[in-house]
Amino acid sequence: MRQTRRASAPKAPSRRHPDRRLVWVIMLFFFSAFLLISLKGQIHWQGLALALVVPVLIYIATMWLPRFFPADKLLLAIANFLCALGVLILYSTDQGTDTTRGLQQAVYYGIGIIAMLFCILLVRYIRRWKFMIILIMGGAAILLALPLAIGTEQNGATNWINVGGTSLQPSEIVKIALLLILSYYLSERRFLPWFLFAGFSLVILMFQMDLGTALIYYATTLFLFYSATGNLPLTGLGILGSGGAAILGYQMFAHVKKRVAIWRNPWIYYETSGYQIVQMLMAIASGGLLGVGLGLGAPRVIPVYFTDCIFAVICEQFGIIFGILVLVMYVILILRGTSIATSARSSFHALLAMGCTVILGIQTFVIIGGVLKLIPLTGVTMPFVSYGGTSMVSCMGIIGLLQGVASINQDDLAYDYEISHSLQEEGQLPEA
Repeated sequence: MRQTRRASAPKAPSRRHPDRRLVWVIMLFFFSAFLLISLKGQIHWQGLALALVVPVLIYIATMWLPRFFPADKLLLAIANFLCALGVLILYSTDQGTDTTRGLQQAVYYGIGIIAMLFCILLVRYIRRWKFMIILIMGGAAILLALPLAIGTEQNGATNWINVGGTSLQPSEIVKIALLLILSYYLSERRFLPWFLFAGFSLVILMFQMDLGTALIYYATTLFLFYSATGNLPLTGLGILGSGGAAILGYQMFAHVKKRVAIWRNPWIYYETSGYQIVQMLMAIASGGLLGVGLGLGAPRVIPVYFTDCIFAVICEQFGIIFGILVLVMYVILILRGTSIATSARSSFHALLAMGCTVILGIQTFVIIGGVLKLIPLTGVTMPFVSYGGTSMVSCMGIIGLLQGVASINQDDLAYDYEISHSLQEEGQLPEA
């Protein structure tokens, strides 16, 4: 790994940045949406404030921050569009009530931008990770285990802690630590440290009954192991092990059996445990292709519509076509992340970018697959969109790690361009 880079290297020609007008279109979309909903019936000053604040946050994260380091602006634009979409849906759904989830989510969005910037700088400027990873591992282990000592239970899982009146979900923040730990030790070919940490994390999550997050941790670990080693037999063994664990969990936990039964036929449990899935499906169907309109419909009849089920709310208000476009954005984000990983020149950065891409892709599939009844519904958040501070910070931090690798890739291209240009001037290379 090159320890120093030429700060004065000229920028290589690139077609990776989207047109600046795309960002302005996104800003105009959210300005108009917040403005329209804030003027519905009577003037809502909170909505008018969000009409200004949210576009400003989008501009800061997609246009202003990249002035200080190379950036993949399309990646930033997609992530920030999804964040702003979550703020819009939460505000429009709760408008006229005493809840302030939309305003809180806007605050979390701003904090998420700070977390993203921190992770970008972390990847760009830290060159020696050995002691940093040890500190991260120790802190992450303590943080992850805290809910077992002082945690509170929500929806059957003891994975929350209260700090100063605010609920935090440590397993969301530890995702960032997991990616750094796996990427570092796998790139160094040191298998025992990451294996012990991953095993410890899974055991803790099982004790907390946080099976959805355990699934994401396990799948990410297995995918990165295969990416680093190419060991198909051990990877296959890991897949078989996950199947065995799923069967064992089905036999041991009554709530897992209930979730599977509800997934198979929610209609016979409509008045009890199947009510949530039925209402989600009805909301998606009632939205049709074009939706019932922003702020309309009856999304509040869906239990926890603001976290697990927010994709159903999006489809109800904006329509199935818009819902498909949101899924396309996630697909583009995954493809972009994969491209960043394959362009990286160090194994650590390649694994880190791939891990970020995989963990976001798996989480998206798990929650949206559950909402669409493709798989049993599992209580995880929809990345960038669902309500929650720790979820927002985690997802934006992961984007920061991915963006950090992308900026290093851009530095490498600029360095190559400078060398090539110098050699051409000296006559050692033919003109392109």
